[in-house]
Amino acid sequence: MDVEILARIQFAFTVAFQYIFPPLSIGRGVILVIRDGVWLKTRDALWHDMAKFWTKIFALTFAIGVASGIVMEFEFGTNWATYSRYVGDIFGSALAAEGIFAFFLESGFLAVLLFGWDKVGPKMHFFSTLMVAFGAHFSAVWIIVANSWQQTPAGFHIVGEGLQARAEITDFWAMVFNPSSVDRLSHAVSGAWLAGAFLVLSVSAWYLLKKKHIEFARASIKVALAVAVVASVTQLVTGHSSADGVAKNQPAKLAALEGHYQTGAAGMYVLGWVNDAEETVSGVKIPGMLSWFLHGAADAEVKGLDAFAREERPPVNLTFQFYHLMVGCGVLIFTISGVGALLWWRGTLFANRGALWVMVFAVLLPQIANQAGWFSAEIGRQPWIVYGLLRTSDALSKVVTAGQVVSSLALFALIYALLFAVFIYLLNNKIQLGPAADAGTDGGAGSLTKSKRV
Repeated sequence: MDVEILARIQFAFTVAFQYIFPPLSIGRGVILVIRDGVWLKTRDALWHDMAKFWTKIFALTFAIGVASGIVMEFEFGTNWATYSRYVGDIFGSALAAEGIFAFFLESGFLAVLLFGWDKVGPKMHFFSTLMVAFGAHFSAVWIIVANSWQQTPAGFHIVGEGLQARAEITDFWAMVFNPSSVDRLSHAVSGAWLAGAFLVLSVSAWYLLKKKHIEFARASIKVALAVAVVASVTQLVTGHSSADGVAKNQPAKLAALEGHYQTGAAGMYVLGWVNDAEETVSGVKIPGMLSWFLHGAADAEVKGLDAFAREERPPVNLTFQFYHLMVGCGVLIFTISGVGALLWWRGTLFANRGALWVMVFAVLLPQIANQAGWFSAEIGRQPWIVYGLLRTSDALSKVVTAGQVVSSLALFALIYALLFAVFIYLLNNKIQLGPAADAGTDGGAGSLTKSKRV
């Protein structure tokens, strides 16, 4: 197999695995702030026990996320040396800012969050929770800024020529607030909130089905549902804004996302299959919907793939399928969040075993949506690794061989499989033990069987 394809598969594999965990940390951070804040205000033992239990889950996802993310920095140098030289001044600045301003903030206060229950006051502990949650979000800012710059470069100039050419920052804030960074950040963060909320929904629903930790599970579901409803609505708003940005800045990607070949009025596919050789799409289509979605008129013109040479087009069917997988999961997430909130408002949720079982398995939906969204965004950018400036085929290291990539990919696959097995084992162990494992061990925080003031 071609070394470029292998290198792309390796990077996609390592990033996709690592991307399981940061959204959970970001989403869980928001919920931790809510729970720790309620406990600080009410001193209700139930909320204290909830905060302690979910903090342990947060620590697990944070640790696995850090361990699995280290390899990516090395891949930039081993497989993508030309890319690293080309964008080092820009991409490196954002990654350095993430490490200095976000990761150290998050990891520093994490020690207080985890081990400071009996060693610092409640207000200091709440402050550490705020800083950990803020650090997780701030980390996402810099990572998405770096990636967004590749999608919509701004605030730079090119120095040197040929293989020695590289991009240098001329306007730091233009680089940070490049045309796609705000839309992509808001969309990714709301997706992370959903990942955290649906993990809580899944575990809490399972407890209710098993008739364990009833009060704990009911309170946890209420908070998670509130976050899920807000985040699912935010996803709709930010998704629309992101689509507008793609239409303006990356029209070839937009055309591939919807399988739109002929410039003119464009429909929107509910689902379908693209035959790129014949430039046709078979599926269920809403005529004029994309035109209306982007321009407010069903007959408005949308640039199609016919406006671009074949070598300038992304892989259409892959982009199309991942995008529609993301949208489909988003619709299910919105529906589950809304129906769950409605059932809770009516007072029937906790007795509705069907709804609870849906919540147990719905934990996969935000993860699938996040992965599919990332794949559609990155595949849709091809053949560019830096849009309009540097092709992916030109970004490879010149000396890396296919055999080296295959062997390292196999090794990473083995290590990540073991790491994931450890994660699932530890997560399951903590869920099986439940919040009762901490009851009465915190200097009188209280029992999970009833709520009392402390």
